[in-house]
Amino acid sequence: MGLDPQLRAVFDRLDDIGVLPLTGGSPAETRQRYRDLALAHRGPDYTPEQVVEVTESTVDGHDGPLAVRIYRPESPSAAVTYLHSGGWVVGDLDTDDPACRRAANALEAVVVSVDYRLAPEHPFPAALDDTMAALRWTAEQHPDLPLGVAGDGAGGSLAAGAALRARDEGGPALVGQLLVYPGTDMTSSHHSVIANGEGYFLTASDLRWFVDQYLPTSELRADPRADLLRVPDVSGLSPAVVATAEFDPLRDEGNAYAERLREAGVTVCTLPGMSLAHGYFLLAELVDAAREQRADVLDSFAALLDQDRFGATSRG
Repeated sequence: MGLDPQLRAVFDRLDDIGVLPLTGGSPAETRQRYRDLALAHRGPDYTPEQVVEVTESTVDGHDGPLAVRIYRPESPSAAVTYLHSGGWVVGDLDTDDPACRRAANALEAVVVSVDYRLAPEHPFPAALDDTMAALRWTAEQHPDLPLGVAGDGAGGSLAAGAALRARDEGGPALVGQLLVYPGTDMTSSHHSVIANGEGYFLTASDLRWFVDQYLPTSELRADPRADLLRVPDVSGLSPAVVATAEFDPLRDEGNAYAERLREAGVTVCTLPGMSLAHGYFLLAELVDAAREQRADVLDSFAALLDQDRFGATSRG
């Protein structure tokens, strides 16, 4: 199956208006390019999905106040800490805003989106420390709601790292983790990096640049809290939904991490995004297949957050 034609048209348009490649120039210039991209791909007629309440707040982060944006549906039945995409270097509360609005409504959950610190100014583990601060704050604010963690791209990697730290640090207790095309291999050594490393939005060159900013030393690159496939023990983690994309350089490492979880006895739901590529989660307003796949991903995660539904499914 080839790349979805609508998705190819979006990528061609982004290339035409000059916001691709993703990386190039300084981190500040790359951040502006990514922000321009996020706004451009929403289309001229875009209007934000309505959520009952959207508020701004701050969390006591590891190194000072940490901005968060909170999306609240009518009657929330769960609380989810959400980490945005962007290779740990780019992205902000606005770039993933459409995905967070959809998640809040689809999951019937309070969604807390985190403006974590970015590399290279703040290399690993700054973003993960901020993730944990926001996760604990979410748990404290909503003690009676099932707690989940979610993210796409680099945010998916942070969500996975947070699930590991929550296990090892005595909480907060998670009922589920949503990992959308996460990066789990900082060596970029899987076949999909070669097969999908050019022409599909995120390139092999982009991956190398992002890792160089986030993990500037060999010691950091070998840290299993960042290079997740090096984690010696992934047992005892909360159930996971792992979503990948057929034409994503990160496809194989996402699948490899899902298989490690499964082998360790963790309940895992994998959703391969056939005909899709990295970034599809943020392109659902423009690409029918992306919208359908995102709906399936969120529905699977909702089943983890809904303990009655999950228990019935597991017993069945």
